[in-house]
Amino acid sequence: MLPLRYGDEVRKIKRSRPRGRWVVGAAVSSFVLAVVLGIITRLLLEAIYSLFVSFAILLVVIAVGIVFDLIGTAAAAAELAPLNAKAARKQYGARRAVDLVQQADRVASICNDIIGDISGIVSGALAAVIILRLAEASPLLPVELYGGVILTALVAALTVGGKAWGKNIAINRSTEIILFTGRILTRYDRLREWVFRKGKKG
Repeated sequence: MLPLRYGDEVRKIKRSRPRGRWVVGAAVSSFVLAVVLGIITRLLLEAIYSLFVSFAILLVVIAVGIVFDLIGTAAAAAELAPLNAKAARKQYGARRAVDLVQQADRVASICNDIIGDISGIVSGALAAVIILRLAEASPLLPVELYGGVILTALVAALTVGGKAWGKNIAINRSTEIILFTGRILTRYDRLREWVFRKGKKG
């Protein structure tokens, strides 16, 4: 193998800089999102006294992590050829789906690592708050000990099992999932443009 010339080394360093910035940006975004979402969910649970609603919020947070993990896995597993063919036929959402697959590393990092891990952290915090509520409601029972173990195990089982199920679907139906995600993002982009134009007119 021929050694790299100085120009080749410079170009290689330049190409690696954006990835370094992206890693730092992802870490900072994860920290900020975790703090903000953690505060919001804690305040929300403190304002809600119904255990049923608290459990429902916990399940929603777990489901969000599973769905985004599914999208990130599908972006990494999907092939460009069928999506390019759909984009050439101007199928709705196909162009956005192609963009997702072309940036699969970033999509997977955002969906699997940032959102997925944050949902895991937030669900753990929510489970702790629910256990404290149960302990306060039944001070004579060892709810905090046994209830904490059971609820933590339940959250872990739902998260791991849900992500395993989602990964299986994402690998087998990656094209359909990414195309569906592309349609949602296309609608979001159009809605955002409409709101922006309306704001400028107003």
